[in-house]
Amino acid sequence: MIDARGLSLVFQTADGPVHALADVDLAIERHAFVSLIGPSGCGKTTLLRVIADLEQPTAGSITVEGVTPEAARLARAYGYVFQAPALYPWRTVAKNVALPLEIMGLPRAERMERVKRNLALVNLEGFERKYPWQLSGGMQQRASIARALTFDPDLLLMDEPFGALDEIVRDHLNLQLHGLWHRTKKTVVFVTHSILEAVFLSTKIVVMSPRPGRIHDVIACDLPRERTLELRETPEFLAIAQRVRDGLKAGHAYVD
Repeated sequence: MIDARGLSLVFQTADGPVHALADVDLAIERHAFVSLIGPSGCGKTTLLRVIADLEQPTAGSITVEGVTPEAARLARAYGYVFQAPALYPWRTVAKNVALPLEIMGLPRAERMERVKRNLALVNLEGFERKYPWQLSGGMQQRASIARALTFDPDLLLMDEPFGALDEIVRDHLNLQLHGLWHRTKKTVVFVTHSILEAVFLSTKIVVMSPRPGRIHDVIACDLPRERTLELRETPEFLAIAQRVRDGLKAGHAYVD
């Protein structure tokens, strides 16, 4: 699905160059759930934005579904979920979710059918006529996920979508997202700062070092595909979490 080789990115700023990514080699298989984890500023979001063709690498190569990120973007190969829900407050939930379909020019009947189907996927049936300010933070983020799924992309890019939510809501959304991934068979690339979240959701965890962002370790997460929160107390889960923590430490993520 995604193949990056020798990928580097340097931002030119008034204070001099900022090396955001350096020599990133990463292969992501179709239907995988891959989490990118590392300290703030290590290039996780930058790597996600390179995949999405929102940033341009300065060295190396990357393909998305066998084509350039630009071609993948123009083909609408991915949906993008931002850290904040980014919903228009003057549009209802249904109209927010339908916005990409309006831009694409789909007939109203098809738009409404897709909106209904994808709101059901994220358990928001009955909230079509509500406005974002009438929803909780978790519900707003679910609406954002539904919007990213409306045009049925093969790839879902998620930039720490649950980072601002409390632990109880986050646990609930982790369960829902895992179930959604299991049902839809999408390929997901997910940015997070949470070790527990990364282990619970992923089939593979990419541990990144501080800037310039490099891949320090790639950890297979071969837990059962059907997962409950109780799984987090098992020796298998804790062993993977410890390896992630060790990788962050060895990559100097805990150094001031």
